[in-house]
Amino acid sequence: QVQLVESGGGSVQPGGSLRLSCVASGSIFSMNNMGWYRQAPGKQRELVASWPNGGDANYADSVKGRFTMSRDDAKNTVYLQMNSLKPEDTGVYYCNAWRYSDYKRFTYWGQGTQVTVSS
Repeated sequence: QVQLVESGGGSVQPGGSLRLSCVASGSIFSMNNMGWYRQAPGKQRELVASWPNGGDANYADSVKGRFTMSRDDAKNTVYLQMNSLKPEDTGVYYCNAWRYSDYKRFTYWGQGTQVTVSS
Protein backbone atom coordinates (compact mmCIF):
# COMPACT_ATOMS: atom_id res chain seq x y z
CA GLN A 1 0.00 0.00 0.00
CA VAL A 2 1.36 3.41 -0.98
CA GLN A 3 0.33 6.56 0.82
CA LEU A 4 0.45 9.94 -0.85
CA VAL A 5 0.57 13.15 1.17
CA GLU A 6 0.10 16.52 -0.50
CA SER A 7 1.10 19.89 0.86
CA GLY A 8 1.60 23.43 -0.34
CA GLY A 9 -1.94 24.55 -0.99
CA GLY A 10 -3.27 27.88 0.19
CA SER A 11 -4.89 31.13 -0.82
CA VAL A 12 -3.32 33.37 -3.41
CA GLN A 13 -4.33 36.35 -5.54
CA PRO A 14 -4.77 36.03 -9.29
CA GLY A 15 -1.40 36.02 -10.99
CA GLY A 16 0.28 34.48 -8.00
CA SER A 17 2.15 31.20 -7.64
CA LEU A 18 2.06 28.11 -5.49
CA ARG A 19 4.08 24.91 -5.43
CA LEU A 20 2.40 21.71 -4.41
CA SER A 21 4.33 18.71 -3.15
CA CYS A 22 3.32 15.08 -2.97
CA VAL A 23 5.40 12.69 -0.91
CA ALA A 24 4.91 8.97 -1.43
CA SER A 25 5.51 6.37 1.27
CA GLY A 26 6.94 4.04 -1.35
CA SER A 27 9.02 4.32 -4.49
CA ILE A 28 7.44 6.48 -7.16
CA PHE A 29 9.86 4.93 -9.64
CA SER A 30 7.84 1.72 -9.32
CA MET A 31 4.70 3.53 -10.39
CA ASN A 32 3.58 3.44 -14.00
CA ASN A 33 2.31 6.97 -13.69
CA MET A 34 2.22 9.93 -11.34
CA GLY A 35 -0.28 12.71 -11.75
CA TRP A 36 -2.12 15.68 -10.35
CA TYR A 37 -5.89 16.11 -10.48
CA ARG A 38 -8.14 18.84 -9.22
CA GLN A 39 -11.78 19.17 -8.32
CA ALA A 40 -13.59 22.47 -8.27
CA PRO A 41 -16.81 22.89 -6.26
CA GLY A 42 -19.70 21.26 -8.07
CA LYS A 43 -17.48 19.85 -10.80
CA GLN A 44 -15.94 16.50 -11.58
CA ARG A 45 -12.36 15.73 -10.79
CA GLU A 46 -10.14 16.51 -13.76
CA LEU A 47 -6.61 15.65 -14.80
CA VAL A 48 -4.18 18.54 -14.53
CA ALA A 49 -0.81 16.93 -15.22
CA SER A 50 0.47 13.43 -15.76
CA TRP A 51 3.92 11.91 -15.90
CA PRO A 52 4.28 8.34 -17.09
CA ASN A 53 7.37 6.48 -15.93
CA GLY A 54 10.03 6.83 -18.61
CA GLY A 55 8.07 9.50 -20.43
CA ASP A 56 7.48 13.21 -20.30
CA ALA A 57 4.97 15.24 -18.39
CA ASN A 58 1.82 16.27 -20.18
CA TYR A 59 -0.74 18.85 -19.19
CA ALA A 60 -4.36 19.79 -19.53
CA ASP A 61 -4.82 22.54 -22.11
CA SER A 62 -6.13 24.87 -19.42
CA VAL A 63 -2.81 24.85 -17.54
CA LYS A 64 -0.24 24.49 -20.33
CA GLY A 65 2.45 27.12 -20.09
CA ARG A 66 1.51 27.97 -16.50
CA PHE A 67 1.93 24.73 -14.55
CA THR A 68 5.01 22.54 -14.42
CA MET A 69 5.19 19.08 -12.96
CA SER A 70 8.51 17.77 -11.72
CA ARG A 71 9.69 14.77 -9.78
CA ASP A 72 12.50 13.73 -7.48
CA ASP A 73 12.63 9.96 -7.49
CA ALA A 74 15.28 9.90 -4.77
CA LYS A 75 12.86 11.70 -2.44
CA ASN A 76 9.78 9.88 -3.75
CA THR A 77 8.25 13.28 -4.34
CA VAL A 78 6.44 14.97 -7.19
CA TYR A 79 5.78 18.67 -7.44
CA LEU A 80 3.38 20.93 -9.24
CA GLN A 81 4.61 24.46 -9.77
CA MET A 82 1.64 26.68 -10.52
CA ASN A 83 2.25 30.14 -11.92
CA SER A 84 -0.06 32.85 -13.22
CA LEU A 85 -2.88 31.41 -11.21
CA LYS A 86 -6.44 32.23 -12.17
CA PRO A 87 -9.67 32.06 -10.15
CA GLU A 88 -10.72 29.07 -12.24
CA ASP A 89 -7.72 27.17 -10.87
CA THR A 90 -9.46 27.07 -7.49
CA GLY A 91 -10.15 23.60 -6.20
CA VAL A 92 -8.85 20.68 -4.23
CA TYR A 93 -5.71 19.26 -5.80
CA TYR A 94 -5.04 15.56 -5.50
CA CYS A 95 -1.90 13.57 -6.10
CA ASN A 96 -2.44 10.32 -7.95
CA ALA A 97 -0.32 7.28 -8.68
CA TRP A 98 -1.03 4.00 -10.34
CA ARG A 99 0.80 0.84 -11.26
CA TYR A 100 0.14 -2.52 -12.82
CA SER A 101 0.96 -5.69 -10.91
CA ASP A 102 -0.11 -9.21 -11.79
CA TYR A 103 -2.38 -7.77 -14.50
CA LYS A 104 -4.19 -5.66 -11.94
CA ARG A 105 -4.17 -1.90 -11.73
CA PHE A 106 -3.59 -0.35 -8.35
CA THR A 107 -4.52 3.30 -7.94
CA TYR A 108 -3.56 5.56 -5.06
CA TRP A 109 -4.83 8.99 -4.06
CA GLY A 110 -3.71 11.60 -1.61
CA GLN A 111 -6.09 13.38 0.73
CA GLY A 112 -6.00 16.58 -1.31
CA THR A 113 -4.85 20.12 -0.68
CA GLN A 114 -7.01 23.21 -1.16
CA VAL A 115 -5.97 25.90 -3.61
CA THR A 116 -7.96 29.13 -3.61
CA VAL A 117 -7.29 31.88 -6.13
CA SER A 118 -9.21 35.03 -5.31
CA SER A 119 -8.73 38.76 -5.09
